[in-house]
Amino acid sequence: MKIELRKFTEENKQDLIKLCNAIDRKYLSDRLPHPYTQESADWWLNMLSENDEKKGVWRAIYADDKLVGNISVEQKSDVYHKDGEIGYFLLTEYWSKGIMTEAAKQICALAFEKLDIIRITGLYYEPNVGSGRVMEKCGFKFEGKLRNGVVKGDDVYNLCIMGLLKEDFENSRVNKEV
Repeated sequence: MKIELRKFTEENKQDLIKLCNAIDRKYLSDRLPHPYTQESADWWLNMLSENDEKKGVWRAIYADDKLVGNISVEQKSDVYHKDGEIGYFLLTEYWSKGIMTEAAKQICALAFEKLDIIRITGLYYEPNVGSGRVMEKCGFKFEGKLRNGVVKGDDVYNLCIMGLLKEDFENSRVNKEV
């Protein structure tokens, strides 16, 4: 399966709307609008046109030319400005196929190339072990957890923290495979 990261464009706006309305939101933050509307997509595309490769890198994930997910590294601010936070989602029918691991390797390489950062932080709700495995396979190290750190609906989860240093990524076998 061919995995590609592509920039979002006006041309794939309708596919973006379908994707964002079809994903499993159980372990996602609530900042992604639901339902995902035309206005949501317009806001998103405008934000990307102003900020992509300046304050973060945001990409659509394509598997064999089909839009199946989204991935980003957003640069933080203030005293955290040398850190970026990775975030991603994938349609459930594409889980456990290695797609997200490949996409994460690609976005980390792109983020370290385009952004002035020295690390990438990844966060996941403790029951979402698949997300933790994706980061692990990309070279992220477990750095700890915030107990009862997330409240999603009626559920309370521990928030696991992973970190990837630029020097470790550049020296790793993972990076050489990208």
